[in-house]
Amino acid sequence: MSTAAAPVPAPVATKTRIIILDDIADEGLALLNAAPGIEFDIRTGLKGEDLRRALAEYDGAVCRSGVKITAESLEGNRRLRAIVRAGVGTDNIDKSAATRLGIIVMNTPDGNTVSTAELTMALILGLSRKLAPAFASLQAGKWDRKSFQGTQLSGKKIGVIGLGRIGVAVAKRCLAFGMEVIGYDPFLSADKASELGITKVETVDELVPLIDYLTVHTPLTPETKHLIGAAQIERMKQGVRMINCARGGIYDEAALVEGLRSGKLGGVALDVYSEEPCTDSPLFSMPNVLCTPHLGASTDEAQIEVAVEAVDLLIKYLTTGEIRSAVNALSLDPQTLSQMRGYLDVAYRLGAFVGQWHGGTLDSCELDMEGEISSRDTRILVSSFCAGLIGDKIEGANIVNAEMLCRERGIEIVHRTQNTPGSFSSVIGAKVSGEGRSLQAAATLFGKSMPRLVRLGEFRTDACMDGVLLIFSHTDQPGIIGYVGQILAEQDVNITQMVVARDRAAGAQAIGVLSLDNSVNDEALKKIMQHAAVDSAKLVVLPPAGKMPDWLS
Repeated sequence: MSTAAAPVPAPVATKTRIIILDDIADEGLALLNAAPGIEFDIRTGLKGEDLRRALAEYDGAVCRSGVKITAESLEGNRRLRAIVRAGVGTDNIDKSAATRLGIIVMNTPDGNTVSTAELTMALILGLSRKLAPAFASLQAGKWDRKSFQGTQLSGKKIGVIGLGRIGVAVAKRCLAFGMEVIGYDPFLSADKASELGITKVETVDELVPLIDYLTVHTPLTPETKHLIGAAQIERMKQGVRMINCARGGIYDEAALVEGLRSGKLGGVALDVYSEEPCTDSPLFSMPNVLCTPHLGASTDEAQIEVAVEAVDLLIKYLTTGEIRSAVNALSLDPQTLSQMRGYLDVAYRLGAFVGQWHGGTLDSCELDMEGEISSRDTRILVSSFCAGLIGDKIEGANIVNAEMLCRERGIEIVHRTQNTPGSFSSVIGAKVSGEGRSLQAAATLFGKSMPRLVRLGEFRTDACMDGVLLIFSHTDQPGIIGYVGQILAEQDVNITQMVVARDRAAGAQAIGVLSLDNSVNDEALKKIMQHAAVDSAKLVVLPPAGKMPDWLS
């Protein structure tokens, strides 16, 4: 039986520390050198326990594809806040483990777009004109033109699977060569495809019989692994040429070998492989094959751009909270962060409030965003609410991991928006359920930084959302407030604010919210509950006024 590694204590640090795990361009290091309040170390070649202990000493990490950051590498880590991959693919990082620990994972999608697109075109052209074997023939002292007759690109149909930045860049270059581009991407609209000059199809199966060339530009995921295999190749035209500069494993390499042997495929060009480094493949000795050792981003320009972009992403996140190009969280630019900071605080405090007020095990949570706030990307508010909901139970819960942690614990999260304004310009409402009971609360923002409870159950209220709150429900009758106040006085606890909401009818139900200077013990709560008119009494502790969680401040 394996023994879980003990948490590595996070050292006390006065500066933000960054570790460089793979070699990056000097321009990226220069940016780190110029950043105030940043320290960095270059520690390449780490693995195993050395890597785990190293990661626990830093706030951020930059890597390329050389290091493998596994769940074991992150185990026990209480300090690392972000990992940036200087490149596009992040399959060398365990994103689920990072997310669970609240670690942002970002990549640099722009830096190597042009270089990868150009290599794709080089492989298409090299394969079509048989450049590598023709040169090898000259090196062998032969002048053999007849053996190396190729085919032109103009007029041919190329299928492009994955129309993100690189896929679109390839498509544009193919169009410039006079090719017809047929594309598949579930996230690209038909209108946008038409604007780009791409014929969009709805499925991969619809695409494969139509094309003379195929190139893929998707990440490697469980859904894209062996996306193209023997069944798809069988449905292709005779002589199709296939190119992959994205990620090894999207093509079934064994199926490529069989397709070449049978003559079904006219050629294969690969820059990436299922296992890397790859120095021994049956493809390497076969005719009509052109392979390179993962050179997609191997240009001077791309190396500089991804290094600078990676360092810039990391510095901005660690110093300002800006999230861009994240693969496991929503992007949050400075303008959006500034505009939504107040409501992110409201959502966080509301989550903390209802979680403590309910006090039991939850199985569902319904969130309603109403009014002006509903027109924004409210998913980040859901994440902030979830961080508050479980923050007192799970150390390190933040907007990166909180929703995942809630769902892992069986809490179903339902999120609705409604742009119809009510009594307030924007309101966040929450209903939590569990252990056979439910409760509801709603909150809004006064000014730019004053969260307020505006509804508890069916009662309208106006209570501050900070510090120690005593919530007690009772039958509305004279003497209740005095009774509660006397018990608090006996404990030398001062009431700083009092709000009582009730039904209009005398003697009906009411709910009180008292803001206290300090907490009270269980004995005092039990004594409050002894009054025949009091149904429940609960203490809720929220952050002080103006105090936001680290990931928000």
